[in-house]
Amino acid sequence: MKFNNPWYENEELAYEDVFLFQNYFEGKSRLEIDVHPEISLNTHIPIVVANMNAVAGKRMAETMARYGWLVVLPQDMDTDTMKRIILHIKGANVSYDTPIIVEADDTIRDALGLMYKRAHQCVILVDKNKKPISLFKPKDFYGYDQFTLLGNLLKGAAIVAEDWISDEDAFMLMEKHGVGVLPIVNKKWSLIWILTKKQTIRNSIYQPTLDTEWRLDVTVALWINNFEEKAKIMFDLGVRTFVLDTAHGYQKNMIDAIKKCRKLFGDKVKIVAGNVITAEATKALLEAGADWVKVGIGPGAMCTTRIKTGVGRPQFTAVYKCAQEAKKHGWFVWADGGIKEPRDMILALAAGANHAMLGTIFAGTYESVGDIKYDEQGNMYKENYGMASKKAVFLRNQGLSKFELARKQMFREWISTSKIYLKEGRASVGDIVDEFIAGLRSAMTYVGAANLSEFHEKAIIGVQTQAGFVEGTPHGRVKK
Repeated sequence: MKFNNPWYENEELAYEDVFLFQNYFEGKSRLEIDVHPEISLNTHIPIVVANMNAVAGKRMAETMARYGWLVVLPQDMDTDTMKRIILHIKGANVSYDTPIIVEADDTIRDALGLMYKRAHQCVILVDKNKKPISLFKPKDFYGYDQFTLLGNLLKGAAIVAEDWISDEDAFMLMEKHGVGVLPIVNKKWSLIWILTKKQTIRNSIYQPTLDTEWRLDVTVALWINNFEEKAKIMFDLGVRTFVLDTAHGYQKNMIDAIKKCRKLFGDKVKIVAGNVITAEATKALLEAGADWVKVGIGPGAMCTTRIKTGVGRPQFTAVYKCAQEAKKHGWFVWADGGIKEPRDMILALAAGANHAMLGTIFAGTYESVGDIKYDEQGNMYKENYGMASKKAVFLRNQGLSKFELARKQMFREWISTSKIYLKEGRASVGDIVDEFIAGLRSAMTYVGAANLSEFHEKAIIGVQTQAGFVEGTPHGRVKK
């Protein structure tokens, strides 16, 4: 990457301050573009879901792994919960989604409490042998009392397919019957998985993130103190990447933690450490034994660290400077925070990041951890909060005395909570994947790059005014 004007090499720049120049493209189609990271964590797309309590859980990790992304389970998650989630993910199908099952004596109220847990937004009524009877979507419940038993609802039998069906055949079967969801059964006709029309298409475009045993993969975050026992348990469950995470990653405790983790597992694991914002800090963590360094202080949507402390750095420059240093050591950085739109992710990759870490954008999806809530107008939202917020500090320290908990609360920094609305086109992580990867492929053709390494090498960055940024956003007049 280079600046069109070398004078900006040492300017402190955010994503909104910069843009990419057009270049000559020799290819014929965006489908030829290779978006695989140069060195990956079994990922096929250069994006990681942040280890935020309100974002990264079972549904998120399972779904994202199918698309080639990687989810980092939060360090606040207790060991038993983490074990349960990892075992679920490792046992999930690499192509099909997990169905939501209900029985005849369940009510509409029960079904409505479950069906927004996944993007397919349906529940499948099964008999005692788990054979599918009917499939219900929210519209099927209109006009009925919420305590109506599902077994009393009259609806035609669900269209099903056996688990050997190809994606194209499944698509054509759904097309033929005018449905968007297909229950998948085994030879005994018992329900095992579920497939959507969109999923058949995505299966032909994306590759799943798999471990060495061809199971869906996931990674975990760990605090930098007293993590050894938890790390050993996670390793035994098949986890091979650990994210050692603390807001201030350039400290002795972090360096000691990296060395300790490397001594425990040797080269059998990959270590991501952070957060930092300078080349000096990046070098220190890599020399301590980290493989990737996580970059970013203050750019996150839920973060007020810069406002509260004055510490931080505009994210584009932070990524650029840290990536330059990491490249000298043969490794890379993760760009963590500040990514609101595809362009932000694209600019992070142009700056030299090997992966970009996204968080808040996924909080308002069916697959995030939180439960659906409704505002006064009936709009759906979920609650998001930062990892150093009042709520996070409280949940993390519930075993302390009230006095000690009050002391801990004095050191919170971030916004406590925020409503993240489920928006059309971004309510499902699959829709966000499609949007971001389509944007990345298009950007690579504009820059004239066939792969991500070439994209970074060919990227020419310009610096713009705020008016220049606004000019590049949709701003036409719309009648209300």
